[in-house]
Amino acid sequence: MEEILKQLPEKAKGMKKQHKKFFARLKKKPPKNLDAVMQELHEEEFQQTNCLECANCCKTTGPLFTQKDIERLSKHFRMKPGEFIDSYLRIDEDKDYVLQNLPCPFLGADNYCMVYEVRPKACREYPHTDRKDFHKIANITLKNTAICPAAFNIVEKMRANLP
Repeated sequence: MEEILKQLPEKAKGMKKQHKKFFARLKKKPPKNLDAVMQELHEEEFQQTNCLECANCCKTTGPLFTQKDIERLSKHFRMKPGEFIDSYLRIDEDKDYVLQNLPCPFLGADNYCMVYEVRPKACREYPHTDRKDFHKIANITLKNTAICPAAFNIVEKMRANLP
């Protein structure tokens, strides 16, 4: 897995032009069955991919925290929301709450999430490859292909399976 993760950013960069072109075409005229195809590709990929072997998303990027996420996590830690924010979060240039530091402070040395049951919505949905109206999140997906080997594989299979 280490070797795959080392090569992934360069691999994604090398395919970026083709991926962008593909997504532009998808956005213009998404196939009627796109969501079904994506769901199938997502499920296939995650039968082979074990996130616990990787956890690159938790090591290199942080989720956006919604107000509900903050309330749920602060309750979990028996803190006031303001204390949770002060301890773990900062406001980014888009005025969103994000982690102060990476890797994620809730990631264990064994790649297990210490707050898995109450993790942020963005973490639960990552890498967003099974989302409805998938063609509308092309920019996020392009970024994710450089972070998540599964997202890269799904996009490559998608290119092979869709006209």
